[in-house]
Amino acid sequence: MNHSGEDKLYSITMEKITDFVFDDKVIRVFADMIRRSVPGYGTLLAMLPVIVRHFVTPGSQCYDLGCSQGACTLAIRHSLLVNNINIIAVDNSPAMVASCREQLAQDHGSTPVELVCDDICHTSVDNASLVVMNFTLQFIEPVARPALIKTIYNGLNDGGALLLSEKIQLADQDSKLITELHEAFKRSNGYSELEISQKRTALEKVLLPETIEQHKQRLYMVGFSSVVVWFQCFNFVSLLAVK
Repeated sequence: MNHSGEDKLYSITMEKITDFVFDDKVIRVFADMIRRSVPGYGTLLAMLPVIVRHFVTPGSQCYDLGCSQGACTLAIRHSLLVNNINIIAVDNSPAMVASCREQLAQDHGSTPVELVCDDICHTSVDNASLVVMNFTLQFIEPVARPALIKTIYNGLNDGGALLLSEKIQLADQDSKLITELHEAFKRSNGYSELEISQKRTALEKVLLPETIEQHKQRLYMVGFSSVVVWFQCFNFVSLLAVK
C-alpha cells in the first residue's frame, strides 16, 4: 500500500459529497492530507518526547486512541527513557490498522505495541501513565464523549496524563478570522477553493468540534486536577489533563 500519495481526493467537482470516512482512498494520501490541513501537527509530534519523558513511569501502559497510521505510537515508542512499558494503539478503521501494522513492521523499536482494531469507546484503560488522543474525540458522537473521558480518567494512574488534541469551535467574533487563516494555510499548501469547500462539506456532519471551555469542563467534571492548553495553532489545540 502506497502511503505517500498526494491528496487530490476533493480536486474534481462531485455531484454528491458523501460523509468523510477513513477508507483506503484516504489512507493512501493521509500523511499528505494531515501535513497540508492541520497547522502545527509537526510541532505536536516533535514535542511529544518531552511529554512522554515527563509522564511515563516504569511498568505502566501508554495508549494511543485513534492511532491512525501510528505516527504518535512510534513517537511514544522512540521517546521512552524507562523500562517495562506496553503501548496499546487502537483505531476503528481496518484500513488504518492495516497501514499502522505495516509501519510497525518496518520499525525497529523494542517496546511492545499491541495494535487493536476497535471502537475506542469500547476500549478498557488500565495502569496508564499517558493516554494520547490526537484529533480523535471530535469524530466521536458528542453524547458518548463524557463516558469515554471518564473511562480514560479511571484507567490513569495518579499523576498520569491525557494529551487531547482537537479542532475547536471558537466564539463567533473569533471564528471568522481564525477560519480565514486556517483556509489561507490550506491554500498556501496547494489546496484549491473547490478542494477546501468540498472537504468542508464532507466533514460537517462527521467532525463535530467543541469549545476549549466545553473540553475543560468535561475534563474537570470527571476528576482531572489540572487542565492546560499547552499548544494552539489557529483553531487546533492540544490540552494536557493531569490526574
